[in-house]
Amino acid sequence: MAQILAPSTQWQMRFTKSSHHASPITSNTWSSLLMKQNKKTSSAKFRVLAVKSDGSTINRLEGLLNLDITPFTDKIIAEYIWIGGTGIDVRSKSRTISKPVEHPSELPKWNYDGSSTGQAPGEDSEVILYPQAIFKDPFRGGNNILVICDAYTPAGEPIPTNKRHRAAEVFSNPRVIAEFHGLGIKQEYTLLQTNVNWPLGWPVGGYPGPQGPYYCSAGADKSFGRDISDAHYKACLFAGINISGTNGEVMPGQWEYQVGPSVGIEAGDHIWASRYILERITEQAGVVLSLDPKPIEGDWNGAGCHTNYSTKSMREDGGFEVIKKAILNLSLRHKEHISAYGEGNERRLTGKHETASINTFSWGVANRGCSIRVGRDTEKNGKGYLEDRRPASNMDPYVVTSLLAESTLLWEPTLEAEALAAQKLALKV
Repeated sequence: MAQILAPSTQWQMRFTKSSHHASPITSNTWSSLLMKQNKKTSSAKFRVLAVKSDGSTINRLEGLLNLDITPFTDKIIAEYIWIGGTGIDVRSKSRTISKPVEHPSELPKWNYDGSSTGQAPGEDSEVILYPQAIFKDPFRGGNNILVICDAYTPAGEPIPTNKRHRAAEVFSNPRVIAEFHGLGIKQEYTLLQTNVNWPLGWPVGGYPGPQGPYYCSAGADKSFGRDISDAHYKACLFAGINISGTNGEVMPGQWEYQVGPSVGIEAGDHIWASRYILERITEQAGVVLSLDPKPIEGDWNGAGCHTNYSTKSMREDGGFEVIKKAILNLSLRHKEHISAYGEGNERRLTGKHETASINTFSWGVANRGCSIRVGRDTEKNGKGYLEDRRPASNMDPYVVTSLLAESTLLWEPTLEAEALAAQKLALKV
C-alpha cells in the first residue's frame, strides 16, 4: 500500500537528476519535498519526490502531482487567493480556465462561502471574488496561475476585510501618481515546530543560547530552516514576485525576505502572494508559519515588517528636506498609523530589541531604535528614502503602504501643529 510520510521539522531538500527513481528512506530519515527543474521546458517547476515506505512501496501520487498537462490541453488551473476574516489568513480554491490568460480582467469573477471564513452571515453568505493580480504557479508549473483577489458583496461593495479597495483609491489619486516613487517591504517571519508552538531548532520546552550567533549565520547549531527560506526565494522568483533578497534573522528560527522596489498597489499584491507561497511551502515541510510580532516573550527580538518609502521629490536634490517634512506628518499621525500596523504590536514595540516605544514617535539617522530610520547614505547625499520600522510582521501591506502615501502626500497638517511637532522632534525644516 502506498504511503505518504509526513516530514519532520528537521527536513531536507535535495536535487536529483531524475525524478523517476527516488531514494528509499526509513522512518528515521524523513524525506523532504524536492524542487527540480523540468528538463523538457525552459521554465523551472517544483516537483514532489517519490517516497518509498520501509517495504519499498512507491508513492503513486508523485506521477500525478508532477503530470505535465500542457501537451494535452489548453486549459489551465487558476488558484484564486483571498484574505480571510482575521485579516491575516490567506484562503484559496481552484478552478479550471479554458485557456491561458495575460490580464486579470480576462478571468471570471467567482464566489465563496463567507460564513465559513468569518466574512458573511450564514443566511446571506455569498462573497464575490474580483481577480486583481496574476502570478505563475510554482507548485503546479506549466501555464497554471495564482490569482490575488479582493472580496465584495453581491451588490459590489467591498467587504470590511477588503483593504485593497481603499489602497487602490489612494494610489490612483493624481497627486500620489505624480509623486510616488517606490516601496520596499521587509517581511520577517518565524518557523515553529508542529504541534508544540515552539521555534524551529529550539529544544522543546527549552531555549537555545542567547541572541548573537544567529543573524545571517551558517551552521546546524545556528541556522534553522534555511531550506524553507531558499525554496521560498526560488518559488517567488518563478512566480514573478519582485523578491530582492533574504536572510536569517536575530532570533533563531526567524527569517526575513525583502520585496521591492515596488510601485503603488503592486507592493501589497506581491507581499500577499509571497505569504501564500510561504504558507504552502511550510505546509509541505511540516513546519508552522507564524507572523506573530512577538512569538517568544523575553529577551528575544520580535518580528516586524519594516517598510522603506520614498517619493520622487525625496530622491531628487534637496530630498532630505522633503523627508523631514514627511517625518513631521508621520509624527502627527502616529496614533493612526500604530492602530493600523498589526495586531499584538504592543508586545513588540517596547523600546528594546531594535524597536521604539509604541507610545513615543522618534526618528534618527542609522538608529534602529527609532520609529523612523534614515540611512547614512540618505543623510550624506541629501536625498533618498525613509524606513518606517513600526509595522508588525502581521500587518496588512495594503493598509501600511496606502497610509504612508496618504499621510505624506495627501494629508496637510496645520502650520501650528507642524511647528509644534518640529520643535518637539528638534527637526528643522
